[in-house]
Amino acid sequence: MAATPESHSNPHFGATLARHGIRALIRKSPATIQVNVGKLCNQACHHCHVDAGPRRTERMTRATAERVIDLLAASGGVETLDVTGGAPELNENFAMIVKRARALGRKVIVRCNLTVTLEPGMEWLIDFYRRAGVELVCSLPCYTAENTDRQRGTGVFDKSIAALKNLNAAGFGRGELRLDLVYNPIGASLPPPQVELEAQYRDELARNFGIVFDRLLTITNMPIARFANQLNGTGSHSAYMSLLVNHFNPATVDALMCRDLVSVGWDGRLYDCDFNQMLEIPLGAGAATIWDIEDVGAIAGTRIATGSHCFGCTAGAGSSCGGAIA
Repeated sequence: MAATPESHSNPHFGATLARHGIRALIRKSPATIQVNVGKLCNQACHHCHVDAGPRRTERMTRATAERVIDLLAASGGVETLDVTGGAPELNENFAMIVKRARALGRKVIVRCNLTVTLEPGMEWLIDFYRRAGVELVCSLPCYTAENTDRQRGTGVFDKSIAALKNLNAAGFGRGELRLDLVYNPIGASLPPPQVELEAQYRDELARNFGIVFDRLLTITNMPIARFANQLNGTGSHSAYMSLLVNHFNPATVDALMCRDLVSVGWDGRLYDCDFNQMLEIPLGAGAATIWDIEDVGAIAGTRIATGSHCFGCTAGAGSSCGGAIA
């Protein structure tokens, strides 16, 4: 059953906003469409809020992918198409989506797990990224093998390093094409300061592997799906929620990603953000699917659906698809 806003767990995020004199979240005109093309992935990471993995069968069809592009074309205020999954590259419509979005003059971000570029039959990917001029946001939860493999599986670190070297050789992270990395905490803690951790990543990756990149984005683990199950299994869910609530930072609210982003599910349903999508919390504006609207700008000024998981985006320095907020 789909969750409803503010009903799936306590504490109440809306009440916390009110205590700080902050009104309910209202959407600006969307500048980004983030589209999840499916839950199939070559990895099954412990922290994954999508609960993606090799056995998932949910995937975006050709008809739905083409409607996404039609909606993007009709939505003149949208500057960016943000493509995610699962491993989005494993969807058969991935290349079409990227090429058509770029032909429309939109910036395209691809959220890549790095190791997918080494999968059999995927040798074309890096050259495709380069020719399409996409911006890559790549997961690397630590600069050490022990911590990365602990979160993402045995051998993933070595594969990730190999993929990063290949991306650097193709011009990514070297001032030609953008390459950002993503850090997630290994356990139930907040990320350290983004600027300081980025400097450490730069030093370690350059010194040990000759790898360079543009930015490090620190993202808080969300207490939903697989990570929530992990918290429940260790009896630490309540403690983690308390950590998030006790570190609520009102300075993060104005820049939350849901303010100017709309999320599209693999089946064409609309959501206020990728996290709401995974909890099946419907778009606060009321439009149900990509076939119900002609321009995403029409949902500007509408209320954003929130829940207790929103404390994950507003704790400490904040967290979004673009890293720390405050």
